[in-house]
Amino acid sequence: MSKKIPQTDLILDIVSRFPHGASVEEILIGLDPAPTRRTLQHRLSSLVKNGLLTAEGRTKGRRFKLPKTKSSQLLEEKNYIPLSPTAESIQFQLSRPLQTRRHVSYQREFLDQYRPNTSYYLSKSTRDKLLELGKTDGHRPAGTYARQIFNRLLIDLSWNSSRLEGNTYSLLETERLLELGEAAEGKDQRETQMILNHKAAIEFLVDSAQDPGISRYTILNIHALLSDGLLPDRSCGSLRSISVGIAGSVYLPLDVPQLISECFEQILDTARLIEDPFEQAFFLMVHLPYLQPFEDVNKRVSRLSANLPLIRENLCPLSFIDVPEQTYINGLLGVYEFNRIELLSDVFVWAYERSSSRYSAARQTLGDPDPLRIRYRDLRKEIVSQIVCRGLNKKSAIDFIKHQAKQFVSENDRMRFIESIETELMELHKGNIARYRLRPSEYDEWKKTWR
Repeated sequence: MSKKIPQTDLILDIVSRFPHGASVEEILIGLDPAPTRRTLQHRLSSLVKNGLLTAEGRTKGRRFKLPKTKSSQLLEEKNYIPLSPTAESIQFQLSRPLQTRRHVSYQREFLDQYRPNTSYYLSKSTRDKLLELGKTDGHRPAGTYARQIFNRLLIDLSWNSSRLEGNTYSLLETERLLELGEAAEGKDQRETQMILNHKAAIEFLVDSAQDPGISRYTILNIHALLSDGLLPDRSCGSLRSISVGIAGSVYLPLDVPQLISECFEQILDTARLIEDPFEQAFFLMVHLPYLQPFEDVNKRVSRLSANLPLIRENLCPLSFIDVPEQTYINGLLGVYEFNRIELLSDVFVWAYERSSSRYSAARQTLGDPDPLRIRYRDLRKEIVSQIVCRGLNKKSAIDFIKHQAKQFVSENDRMRFIESIETELMELHKGNIARYRLRPSEYDEWKKTWR
């Protein structure tokens, strides 16, 4: 019998899903069995009195929040990915405690109902917008553009895809590992292996750009490369024959090997028929993890597989820059538990906008400036300037950035702040050093050490 969770903990869990505050009604919906409204109000007042919650507003407009230090990271994530009302409703449904959500199994009808080039997960206006953002110059052999930006893509996609799995390597540590083969000190060997596996899989991805369609061979080998050393050899590149579960979800994937194989082939057959590269990419991001065809590493396979049509068509690739882990996971949970794609599609579109702004020759201006970059503007410039003036190499710079971030940056902002500094250093050149009050001679001297 599972241990019963105290109702106070359930209340705090529900409120944590509402960065802008939860009303009494919203909290009542998440509690099962639900207390009377009067009883809940009494408990909420007690939690406020004890400092576990804060309250804003009066009577019907009163909303309850976690204290700022606990809720600010959730609020920041929500603020920098704009969500549609439908996506917001999916977030709301996922805010209910796990034990109050109904268990669901794999629904093959979700796959059967999709008709290539008739059904669309992405609207025409969205597909046209992404095409405008991602297109590159000229008609060239498949994969040409990815090869042109390969070194940058290799680092970005390896790091971001690993980060979405909880990997704690920093961006510069990832660059050192991939370029110099130097593993970061104090890291688990599995984290190092995960990033090296991404390198091998991305190289294979680019080399496969001229292969027609989405093939079984390609997807299985992407999995084999990503899972090398992380799963038993027999499981690498093989469809699973055992049951698997999804942590933090009430979704139960298929567990019949024959059906897994049938649905896997159906996904590939359907994807091959999709003409629009963005629809094809997103279809793979939805249905590969939903099926869970492998024992593990399914999300990583879907993220890299989504790049196949983009690389083949010489479009900007999708490297998942800045994508918040929890918002991405919630997008997948919306697919798993409700067969709803709207939250994941919002993440996909936003992520592609971010990626294309980095790689596109046109360098499209997208949205408002990043609030975090504005908030720490002076500190960012000072840190970059000091790294150059002191002639720090990559290893020393990593330690210096972490030390400065620990001293001057809030814990909730720290990870993204470190990433922003490391990105600026990797993109520093003589054409932009004036913003850091650096002289060309200082830059030239530092570059010798940096390399």
